[in-house]
Amino acid sequence: MERPDTRTLLRGLLGPAAPEVSCDTCFEELDRYVDLELAGEDADAAIPGVRAHLDGCPACREEHESLLALAAERPS
Repeated sequence: MERPDTRTLLRGLLGPAAPEVSCDTCFEELDRYVDLELAGEDADAAIPGVRAHLDGCPACREEHESLLALAAERPS
């Protein structure tokens, strides 16, 4: 198991610096968020709060990383 770095620990203790969405909202918006990222768009501006949530929620961050990897492999 990998040990979290100091920044990750502080983020977990202090909470997000920006407004954050819930896990339900994050999950609902994740497909669109990933599509925007892959298109080179500003996903954070288009769907505020998702990045802050991903930074603080390991479960949603793992889902995001998996979806991003899977979407990046699909043919255009």
